[in-house]
This record gives sequence, structure tokens and C-alpha cells, in this order.
Amino acid sequence: MIDRIIISNFATIEDMEIEFHKGLNVITGETGAGKSVLAEAISLALGSRADTAYVRSGCEKAIVQMVAEQNNNEVVITRELSAEGKNLCRIDGKVVTLTELSELCSKIADIHGQYDHQSLLDTANHIKLVDNYEKEAIIPTRRKVADLFEEFISVSKRLKEEQADLQATLKHKEMMEFEIKDINKANLTSGEDDRLSERAQVMKNQESIYQGLSEAYDIVSAQDGSACDMLNKSQVPLREIAKFSRDAANLENDLSDLYYRLEDVSGKIRDTKDKMVFNSDELDEINDRLSYINEIKRKYNGTIDEVLEYADRLRKKVFQFADQESSIDGLRIEKSRIEEMLRDETERLSSMRRNSALELEEKIQKELEKLNFNNAQFSINFNKLPNFTADGVDKIEFLLSANKGEALKPLSKIVSGGEMSRIMLAFKKIISEYDGIPTMIFDEIDSGISGETASIVGKVMNEIADNHQLITITHLPQIASYGDHNYRIEKTSDENRTYTTITHLSDREKVAEIARLLSGINISDITMQNAQEMIELSKS
Repeated sequence: MIDRIIISNFATIEDMEIEFHKGLNVITGETGAGKSVLAEAISLALGSRADTAYVRSGCEKAIVQMVAEQNNNEVVITRELSAEGKNLCRIDGKVVTLTELSELCSKIADIHGQYDHQSLLDTANHIKLVDNYEKEAIIPTRRKVADLFEEFISVSKRLKEEQADLQATLKHKEMMEFEIKDINKANLTSGEDDRLSERAQVMKNQESIYQGLSEAYDIVSAQDGSACDMLNKSQVPLREIAKFSRDAANLENDLSDLYYRLEDVSGKIRDTKDKMVFNSDELDEINDRLSYINEIKRKYNGTIDEVLEYADRLRKKVFQFADQESSIDGLRIEKSRIEEMLRDETERLSSMRRNSALELEEKIQKELEKLNFNNAQFSINFNKLPNFTADGVDKIEFLLSANKGEALKPLSKIVSGGEMSRIMLAFKKIISEYDGIPTMIFDEIDSGISGETASIVGKVMNEIADNHQLITITHLPQIASYGDHNYRIEKTSDENRTYTTITHLSDREKVAEIARLLSGINISDITMQNAQEMIELSKS
């Protein structure tokens, strides 16, 4: 709870210290006395955005300090706002971020202004109120749905991107597969073109080669007077004198070796000549094959080896496409898996919400009846969204029939300001039972009501204050009469400055303040009696 607020140089407040207590703390004052300034100062302490316009004129900075109790520990929260726009947040003297401050203060107090009922007109907030009613069960499931939704969106995005990428490169894959098939069809082997060129060259000159081999064979051994014949004859005279001369014998042996060696060469010439058969069809085939190979080489701009290497690279890229398609298949499976889990969890969440809504409907209905909505009918309507969201698939809207015989309609279409104040209070009454926040602050949420309804609202606030510290700023005597502690805020001026002060009222001063709220400036004895009676009735 909040123990006290200390304010320095904030708008018309020069120095102010307010000590709050358990129960219902009611702040009243004349119009323009500074109630809204006080509300802004409290809101600043609780983590609202700072506005340099609130720094008191002529001062360097404004300071709002709040002493509160949290988990049985005293916490001192300080906000400093300089005229130059610097903003400092401190918790127990330690500088913290505004986010850290807001997080702490959200566990200490919940502040509601006279325009907060507009949040009830925003259907996006309706689902949050239903979830918070059974938050211990619903919030963990909602978080699980949010996590699964994030996974679902992530994998859907990746799948879409990879599908788009695959589609964009599909034509490249088709071209690569065509080129691989084209190269495979050529059935190339390394060095084939060189071997065929050499063979073609031989075949083109086969007649000349045959003629040359024939002439060589005739000269060596086939005709009279051939080289072999002459060598054989040259051995005869040497053979006859070999027995007389060792040199002649050696020469005869040398000629004999030459003769046999020449005979061997002659046989090879004969064999090579006999094997040569000219085939014009074979030459045509070789030329056709070479032409085809050269066309492939020209098409893919390289040698046979380079073309074969290019085909290998294409195959690897095609395999990569296969991997990409496999990855897409995997993403599809993963998306389906997450989608199934998400569907199960959203159905579970919807079921929990419907159970929560039924109970909440009943409680709201009872609270509205307490708040003088005797013929009202309240309903929580569910519609299923076409697609998943982080909050599930439920669209929840609050409907109300304020008068007997009227159809249920959205709040924004039928509710007046005073009715919205009471509906908001009904929600706050119920929410206060389970939100765990010790302090509730109401800044004139009672606008638009009066008379009996105002008394009923005061009674409900008093009921809330049984288990919470409640601080309310009001202009209604009916609500002020229920105060356990009452404060009057006033504005005074001298020749130079305007000052706002606050006073904790005694029992007698409380009666006088309620009398003032009842009748204004002219307070009579009857007005005082009415004020006293109003206070006594509030305690009965």
C-alpha cells in the first residue's frame, strides 16, 4: 500500500506531504483546486510519462516521492523532472529505468482516471479482462499459445521464402538438367577428340602411305636386286676367303647380321602394308563424331575435360536443389506439426475462456444490480477468428442491455458516461478480488452519476476498501461520506504565486466538507445535519 506522497514544485504544488491509510481515502475540493494536479503527481510517481510543463514556474525541477509497502518491505520511489526535460527515476535511491519503475509500481497500485472507462469501449481489452479473471489457469496457456504462434509464424515465413526462392530458380534447374542430359548424351571420354583426329589423319593419307610401304618393301626384299638380295650376294665372296682371314670372317658375320635384321624390317613393312584397308564409311563416321564433339565443346566453351567438369558441377547444383526441396518438405511437416499443436492449445484456451466468461458474466451481472442496473443484462459474446493470433482464435466482446426489453448491444453503442463509470467500477470490484494489487486509485471515475446511484457507488467503493487501500478523488458527497479518511485540497494565491495544499480532515471537518459538497458556499445547520446523517447512513 501507499504510506505517503511527498511533492515539491509540481505545477501549483510547492510543498505537499500526504499520509494515506488503510481503507477508503477520499480527496475532495473545489473545481480547479488542484485535484487533477495531485492525480498527475501520483500518476508520475507510479511510472507515467513525464511532462516538463508540470515543473513549477521559476523552479529548476519538480520532485514526487512515494513511500510504499511491498511484501512487508518499505520502498521509496522518487521521480525528478527538470525544466530542461531530464527525467530521473529512483527506487530506494538507486537510479532505474522508467520500465523498471513501472514494473514495480504495477504491483503496488492500480490507478484509474475518469476516462479509463474508454478502455471498456475497446473490444481488444475485453479478452484481457476475461483472461485475467482466471489468470492462474489461463495466462500460462495463453503464453504457450503465443509461443506456438511465434513458432508458427516463423516457420511459415521461412517456408514461404524458400518456396519463393525455389520457384525463382526452378527455370535454372530445368536448364541445368537439360545441359546435363545433353552432355551425357555425347558420351565423351577424355582425349577422344585427339585420338579420332589422329585416326582420321591416317585414313585421309592411307593411299600414299600404302604406296610408300609397297615401294619400300620392293626395294628391301621383293624385287630382283633388292637390298636383301644384294646383302645375301655380298656374303658369298667373304665366305670363301673367311677361312684365310679372320677379318674377312668378321665382316661376313657383320653382313649376315645386317641381312637378318633387314629381313625382319622387311617383314614388318609387309605386315603394316597388308593390314591397311581403306574404308570410306569409317572415315565418315569419324568425321561425324569429331564434328559432334566439336559442337559440344563450342556450345559449352571448353575442352572435353572442361565440359565433363562443368557437367559434374551442374550435377552438384541439381543435388542442392533436391536438398532445398527436401528442406521445404521438412518445413511443411514442421509447419503442420506446430499448426496441430497450436490448434489444440487454442481450443483448450477457448474452452478455459468460455468457462471463465460464464463465471465473470454472473459476477458482473450481480455487481451491476448492486450498482442500480436493476433491469440490465450483461453478456460476453464469443466469435471465432479466421486465423490464428498470439491470443488464440477468440474475438470477445462485452454486450449490454441497459433497460428491460432492449436487445444486447456493444457497450460503445448504448452506454452513457455514468453507466460506463458504474460498469468500470463493477469490473474493478471483481478484478480487485484476484489481481493481488494492494492499492486502487480512482480519479473521478464517478462522473455522470448522482443521487441514489452515487450512494450505491460509494458503498461499492467501501466494500472494495475492506480488502484494499482505496484512494479516490471525487466531487460527490455521497461517496465522500463513505471515507475512512477524508482530505480536502485547496488552492490559495498571494500577490505573486498560487499554492495548492491538502488537509487531512478531522471528523468535524469531514462533516463540514460534505455539507459544502451538498450545498456549496451557503452551509446551513440543516445542511450540516444532512451531512452528518449521510455519514451515519454510510456506516450502517
